[in-house]
Amino acid sequence: MADERTARREPFRSGGSKTAVPKSSRSSRSSRTSSSKRRTLPAATALAVLFSSAALAVTAPAPASADSAVTLPVASTGDVVVDGVHQRVFVSDPTTGKIVATDYAGAVVGTVDSLPGVRGLELSADSGTLYAAVGGADAIVAVDTATVTEAHRYATGDGTDPRYLAVTGGKVWFGYGTASNGEIGSLDLSGTDPVVALDQDTHHTFYEAPIVDASPAAPGTLVAGVPGQSPVELAVFDVSSGTADRTAYAFDPGSTGGGYLKDLAVTPDGKDVITASGSPYYQALYKLSDLTADGQYASTSYPNAVDIAPDGSVAAGADAAYDNDVYVYKQGASTPAHTYDLPGGPDAHLADAGLAWAPDESKLFAVSYDSANTYSLRVYDTPLKPASTLTLTAPATGTRAKPLTVTGTLTSTDSTAFPSGTTVTLTRTDDENPLGKTLGTATVAADGSFSYTDTPLVGGDVNYIATYAGDADHGATTVTSATTVVKRTATKVTLTNNGKVYTYGTKVTFTAHLGTAYKNHTVAIYSNPDGPVSNTLVKSGTVDANGNLSATVTLNRNTTVTAKFVGDTRVAAASATSKVGTQVKISTALSGYYASKSEYKQTYKVFHQSKDPVFNTTMSPNPDRKYRVDVQGYFEGSWQSTDSEYYTLSTSGTGKLTLTGTPPKGVRFRIRAAYVSGTTKSGDTVNTTTYGAWKYLIFTS
Repeated sequence: MADERTARREPFRSGGSKTAVPKSSRSSRSSRTSSSKRRTLPAATALAVLFSSAALAVTAPAPASADSAVTLPVASTGDVVVDGVHQRVFVSDPTTGKIVATDYAGAVVGTVDSLPGVRGLELSADSGTLYAAVGGADAIVAVDTATVTEAHRYATGDGTDPRYLAVTGGKVWFGYGTASNGEIGSLDLSGTDPVVALDQDTHHTFYEAPIVDASPAAPGTLVAGVPGQSPVELAVFDVSSGTADRTAYAFDPGSTGGGYLKDLAVTPDGKDVITASGSPYYQALYKLSDLTADGQYASTSYPNAVDIAPDGSVAAGADAAYDNDVYVYKQGASTPAHTYDLPGGPDAHLADAGLAWAPDESKLFAVSYDSANTYSLRVYDTPLKPASTLTLTAPATGTRAKPLTVTGTLTSTDSTAFPSGTTVTLTRTDDENPLGKTLGTATVAADGSFSYTDTPLVGGDVNYIATYAGDADHGATTVTSATTVVKRTATKVTLTNNGKVYTYGTKVTFTAHLGTAYKNHTVAIYSNPDGPVSNTLVKSGTVDANGNLSATVTLNRNTTVTAKFVGDTRVAAASATSKVGTQVKISTALSGYYASKSEYKQTYKVFHQSKDPVFNTTMSPNPDRKYRVDVQGYFEGSWQSTDSEYYTLSTSGTGKLTLTGTPPKGVRFRIRAAYVSGTTKSGDTVNTTTYGAWKYLIFTS
């Protein structure tokens, strides 16, 4: 045969000791536009739309984040105004020259185009008209708030470039002008024809178009402030006569040294103006009577927005990189009821003049942008309710079907007590209830603590959620940070035949038995023969009524059979292995004899001394496998070894050994082939040591 391995050996001699012979060789193997102020005028009381509070979800103890955020289709922002009658938010975009209208959820409901450089916005007292300062068209445009369409366009004069608006004294007042030439003008719409009056500030001190604002509580008073310069410059005008007469003026009001005004708003009582400028790092109050300091609302570095609700509550904003961005105060309070940190870290920016209240104070709207110049409208619900903070702690580990107790605390940012009987709702999520299962309520003690005892029936990660619905004086909150790893109930898998040895090619049935289980009763049986063959799925199925599943494996190598149960929501995974040995397949034959005879209860092949016997071996092949040949002679009443040596098996699993030498006549010999497991012996370990049958021979002359 082409791949048959042939060897010659002289194994016979008289005597019982082994002749030493050499062994055979072995084979190895920002672009940010400046924004105008924006003022939200309250709608008539009869038309006010009241909104119920939505639950504010926060993770204790971080500041609150926006309840919702929607991307705005704008490239910049100039002003933000809220229409409480139609429940709309109007945002001007000077860069693309348009006004975008959204509903209270941020969905776009209309757009007004062809408004180049549009910046300042102001609502009429009845919320029926939105006035817009369109500097690129030297005009003030009236927008119908019901239809979100342009209704009228009023020219203010060539080169006027109106930027900011306020409504008071029966007129629309506007700040206009270019660098080094800021002025105040008015638009009177009370007569048959519109009347524009320019150069109303006879003092001519404004370097550029001033931000203007007014309050219904002081209908004849107009406040103006110059943006973007240091220090801040403010002026108050009496416009009750139809013309603007200065009644107060301050260059660096309050002597703070602050500058770079971004926004201002007059308080609803008509007594103060609140400013937001790059410095000082708070929103300052100044009396309208003389512009002297009258208090402050703390924020953080680089204040850039302020808006005042009809009840006097203040929203103060700042372009803070590493701090909260929005601070909400009740009128006159020194501690904020709420603070908000824009998501995105230093990449998130509050737009200049980017805050606006809903007239009923139920919502606060904020415009933000990021480094990609993507603008978003953020909606904060119930911003005046002090933020509530929940903490929740659960044991790190637990046992299924055994009680465990979670504990927590409920506190308020303004430290006010919660009503007696306040409860927190507990919810649990687990593998059987991924959407959550309400457990019940826990009563909050006077010190804010609470506890709840639960008996989880599901193993794995069990997460507890505590929710406080809020009350008239406290905001709602939720915390979801308490997780317990619950130990599943243990079960057992057994597998038959471990440790047994089988002949080559035997089909063996392995039976797996599964102990206690819940819903999953599936067992998978895998076979992994020694060598390069990977783990293979033999059978997967549901166990029978006795908990058994059987699979048959044909054995050609030593094999590890594994039964796996992956577990379920209540019972832990389990597995069992059965390691079985597999012998090689061996057949041998002698050739060259001239006769056979039965002697000593064996069949002997009879050879002439002059004829070399040939020992042929067939064995299960494996790369670089060797087989051992053992020769024994019967001397002095027992079989004694005369030779034992390893020979390389051919790739087809055959070997041919010629036995040379001059053996003694009449002495009985026997010979066999063997596979001896071991890398230094037969060259591998993929099978179990196997001995072939003895072949008997004797020599004559």
